[in-house]
Amino acid sequence: MKGRIFRIQRFSIHDGYGIRTTVFLKGCPLRCIWCHNPESQKFEREICYKAEKCLSCYECVEVCERGAITVGNDEVRIDRERCDGCGKCVEVCRGGALELFGMDVTVDDVISVVEKDRVFYGSSGGGVTFSGGEPYFQPDFLLSLLKACKSRGISTAVDTSGYANWEVIEKTLPFVDFFLYDLKDCRSDRHREMCGAGNELILSNLRRLVDAGMEVIVRIPVVPGYNFEEGDFECYFRILEDVGVERVDILPYHSLARDKYRWLGREYMLEMPKMAEKAKNTATEFAEFLEKKGLRVTLGGYF
Repeated sequence: MKGRIFRIQRFSIHDGYGIRTTVFLKGCPLRCIWCHNPESQKFEREICYKAEKCLSCYECVEVCERGAITVGNDEVRIDRERCDGCGKCVEVCRGGALELFGMDVTVDDVISVVEKDRVFYGSSGGGVTFSGGEPYFQPDFLLSLLKACKSRGISTAVDTSGYANWEVIEKTLPFVDFFLYDLKDCRSDRHREMCGAGNELILSNLRRLVDAGMEVIVRIPVVPGYNFEEGDFECYFRILEDVGVERVDILPYHSLARDKYRWLGREYMLEMPKMAEKAKNTATEFAEFLEKKGLRVTLGGYF
């Protein structure tokens, strides 16, 4: 079986317990305006162009059979509607200005990388985390990966938005040790505006996971003015208390993904002064608020 990934990150310390290998699957049904992995959203393979690395040799123009790459005003331009992600331009790019987001791999391909890090798992309590995008966007591939890891005695985690049919999630439960569960907004109308869908399915699946006895660590991104307004501390807490969540990971917004949008020819929506500083302060206040309510809280993805 084959699936599509866009990165495997080794020696990860932000995606669950211990030292982990994080496998990023491509494709996501949501379109969060603060997305830190814009290259994960589309299932299709995408070319990213880093103009600062371009040597102006224009060999990419010559090899593109679809005429998707042209030159105007001494700049490379990519028609992303024409581009089919074949990757031939990447192969001839001597400066590393072109990169292909999206690799078709087998389960064995992924496991061969995972096995290289096995020595770190035992001593640190780590394992493999499947992330994205949305890993349940490729449900059969995800299930096969989880089964392969468990058959080898490797601990598994799934980092999910929860925006998937419960029947799909339920099939994976015997092969998942814990979930990192993204709660992007406590208000459904705002969630629809910021992410492209309401949060009803997400909250329903969160409750089902907790009721099923699964370990669930809720992760809440803090993006002031977007998913956090006055009174929202209580709004989030009521959801967590009602569902029975015991552990929360607070993730303050940062702008490290800004260049990715430029490389993909997209507009970066959240460029504004002092956003990161405000997010950090709000996240700290929110973490203190939840701790006083009796929840176990971590800040910034550190375990």
